[in-house]
Amino acid sequence: MLGAIIQVLISGFIIGALARWAVPGPDPMPIWMTILFGVVGSFIGGGIAAAIFGADQDSGSVFAILAGSVLASSLLVIAYRRFVQHRPITGPDAYRPPAGGSQGKKLRDVFGSPAKRAYEREDVSEQLRKLGELRDQGVISAEEFERKKAELLARI
Repeated sequence: MLGAIIQVLISGFIIGALARWAVPGPDPMPIWMTILFGVVGSFIGGGIAAAIFGADQDSGSVFAILAGSVLASSLLVIAYRRFVQHRPITGPDAYRPPAGGSQGKKLRDVFGSPAKRAYEREDVSEQLRKLGELRDQGVISAEEFERKKAELLARI
């Protein structure tokens, strides 16, 4: 039983990797999703190919089942790209990395990484220093300085 599960996972990974390779452009996804697309694509595409061409052990049937599995998995990768990542399938924009990402990346974007927060603090202090110089030179008024300072400090 355990051997069969491992075999399904390995074949799902291989079929899913072939499907990701067949679709041009980057599709960052975790390994479990690659395996899932491979397994689901194998059941759908392999099942349809086996129904059409038969499930004999000859090389033609095995190739048809393999090709159907990769084709169905590729269609799942294309659907994932189009409807989850909201990216085109063809053209130059298909080769750009997705703007979103995994849930962890989305959470980091909301809460900010420690390095990003440190950079923003450093950037704000540099902007405050420049604003202070402009105020001292008389380019901006003290009221304008205080208003812009409040805006900058509200960002961090």
